[in-house]
Amino acid sequence: MERTLFSEDHTIFRDAARKFVESRIVPFHDEWEKQGQVPRSIWREAGEAGFLCCTVPEEYGGPGADFLYSAIFCEEVARVGATGPSFHLHSEIVAPYLIHYGTEEQKKKWLPKLVTGDIIVAVGMTEPGAGSDLQNMRTTAIADGDDYVINGQKVFISNGQIADLIVLACKTDPNAAGKGVSLVLVEGDREGFERGRNLEKVGYKAQDTSELFFNDVRVPKSNLLGQEGKGFYQLMQQLPQERLVIALRSAAVIEAALEWTVDYTKERKAFGQSISDFQNTRFKLAEIKSQAVMMRAFVDTCLERHLKGELDAVTAAMAKLQSTEIMCQILDECVQLHGGYGYMWEYPITRAWADNRMTRIAGGSSEIMKQIISKDLLDT
Repeated sequence: MERTLFSEDHTIFRDAARKFVESRIVPFHDEWEKQGQVPRSIWREAGEAGFLCCTVPEEYGGPGADFLYSAIFCEEVARVGATGPSFHLHSEIVAPYLIHYGTEEQKKKWLPKLVTGDIIVAVGMTEPGAGSDLQNMRTTAIADGDDYVINGQKVFISNGQIADLIVLACKTDPNAAGKGVSLVLVEGDREGFERGRNLEKVGYKAQDTSELFFNDVRVPKSNLLGQEGKGFYQLMQQLPQERLVIALRSAAVIEAALEWTVDYTKERKAFGQSISDFQNTRFKLAEIKSQAVMMRAFVDTCLERHLKGELDAVTAAMAKLQSTEIMCQILDECVQLHGGYGYMWEYPITRAWADNRMTRIAGGSSEIMKQIISKDLLDT
């Protein structure tokens, strides 16, 4: 189905992004999986090529482009199953916190380095006892003179091993639930800050994911991002874009999985004919194609609304819920159509199946998405 959102300039950018991904990421991804993280050099290469932080304004060193450029790069990375370089987290999830809530000093200090890839960022939300329940986080940043003193622990933090700067969600008022949450910038070289082990995951093996520990970490109050006590609001304001990014990536994975499976079933023989000649295979592929087209149409509608500043939290939750649930269902079907080879790590469908199970949890679990949607449906 033809996509009508993109201009000729967007098409040129997509071609460049695809060439970059296929030449600078795909050939090395296997090795990155063995190492458990990607080299910093690939971040600088992506920055030099203009693929990081596309929406950062020109006055802070960015291209000042529209979000479609960000969407294109997200799709091209997802299309090849490259889960190691978490460029989308850096550019489309963390950088917006600085763009929207940072002071002029913070923007000028950090954003140009995010654009070039010289600084890598992470966001610290999840805790061992507070995953989706952000209001009950226990990490604190208590005022002490001109500083905050931070104590606590975060877990499942993408880019945790290599991040130079962390947007940390913490309690500046431990007794105020959501109204006590603030966002504080924590540099990776602060005394008392420690990185735990690189966590071993089912998928996303090339992306470093860590526990982070804060033991009397002192940062100046000038590291406060936005207003004190407004952190929960800031997180909620930025979550629709995060969930749209997940939906964009999921739609791209669905399309790639279909392509891989069509090619495999045409080539693979069984009982004297191609697997694609069996009625069951043809019907399954027809179902997947229909789901892929419908998903793409809905996600592109969400993308169009986001460009206009009209993507609300409920619609973003529906996009995140449906795209990830349908993707995981489709990936399972595609693994089945690959037979035994669908369980071999060398096949892209296998990696996609293992990698993308986490999408139903990350960015707000499917159950939380259902809660958001049902609350809007029944309580208004």
